[in-house]
Amino acid sequence: MATSKLQALWNHPAGPKTIHFWAPTFKWGISIANIADFSKPPERISYPQQIVVSSTGLIWSRYSTVITPKNWNLFSVSVAMAGTGIYQLTRKIQHDYFSEEQAVVAKE
Repeated sequence: MATSKLQALWNHPAGPKTIHFWAPTFKWGISIANIADFSKPPERISYPQQIVVSSTGLIWSRYSTVITPKNWNLFSVSVAMAGTGIYQLTRKIQHDYFSEEQAVVAKE
């Protein structure tokens, strides 16, 4: 039974014999790097970079469910990219816009 599932994965149109498998697999490196940047101070986070990471994650997650055959590897990495990008943007916005208001209130 396990061999038949492995064989089905191996022969799938988006399986390991195709670029449709390996491109999303290597794309996980971007999500892993973004997760590693969670410890980075918010002032060092780039708005343009995180906007691109989150927006491409959203776009490609939608695309991966529309194409035939559905590419679930691409879907999962795209959702991860969107999630990490949105989280980083949230950290940056909170630091840039809301921490200043708290500092002003504290001074008063």
